[in-house]
Amino acid sequence: MLDPMELRIFTEPQQGASYDDLLAVARRAEETGFGAFFRSDHYLKMGSVSGDPGPTDAWTTLAGLARDTRSIRLGTLMTAATFRLPGPLAISVAQVDQMSGGRVELGIGAGWYDAEHRAYGIPFPGLGERFDRLTEQLAVITGLWRTPAGDTFDFAGRHYQVSDSPALPKPVQRPHPPILIGGMGAKRTPALAARYADEFNLPFVSVDDTVAQFGRVRAACQAIDRDPAELTWSNALVLCCGRDDAEVARRAAAIGREPDELRENGLAGTPAEVVDKIGRYAEVGSQRIYLQVLDLSDLDHLDLVAGEVMRQL
Repeated sequence: MLDPMELRIFTEPQQGASYDDLLAVARRAEETGFGAFFRSDHYLKMGSVSGDPGPTDAWTTLAGLARDTRSIRLGTLMTAATFRLPGPLAISVAQVDQMSGGRVELGIGAGWYDAEHRAYGIPFPGLGERFDRLTEQLAVITGLWRTPAGDTFDFAGRHYQVSDSPALPKPVQRPHPPILIGGMGAKRTPALAARYADEFNLPFVSVDDTVAQFGRVRAACQAIDRDPAELTWSNALVLCCGRDDAEVARRAAAIGREPDELRENGLAGTPAEVVDKIGRYAEVGSQRIYLQVLDLSDLDHLDLVAGEVMRQL
């Protein structure tokens, strides 16, 4: 028998959302029993949407939600290592963890969207350097958080140097908030996940690709004598659920997608269809699904999934 599958809500505010829009979704997700509210960390819209009223900062948003929600977990898929220096990022995440009473999770990646870097004056080095920087950021952030109170932390990297840091503030969660790493990279991504991740996440990939990449990460864990069972394994998929085909079609049209394409590449269809597809991911080891909700005004969508899908998992 498969373990219960946890469902989390995942939003893309750069496509057009205010803080109040996000708060409404987070509160409805909390009220209806979803495991967490996550958001992307992007500064520029994608595709043909207007993006109005413009981007919101991920960690500023999560700080607000830390005070405006009570129990739901909060996090990023994924904070870009190019956006912030590791020391200040460790401070921000630890502070939001304190503000939330220990409900924060840090998803972090190398960064990939070059246009947003150009649009806001953020340096965007080549892929190899971005992974080098991500590797050093993970070492610095976890090193700061793990340093015992009263001790200091030092790090001598190529891109970041830390000297005599008091390594404060400390997060509520010890030794630190859960760290999520994800993606389909064949070598460096599995190695980083094996070393640093509490959760490994795959965004928008098939069951077959999930099997292959989970296998690479398990092998990377075994190579350093880490038990793969220590990780949580998850997927992120776009959500488009309806009580019947007409409602599915309406929700697909609202986000500019086709129902058949969403059935193939996301979690789309009636509650029974969605439950069946989630089951296919569960069979290959996924323990959490992040439901990418693109129409943030449609709170009934969350109600439907909570009432007709979640209860069957």
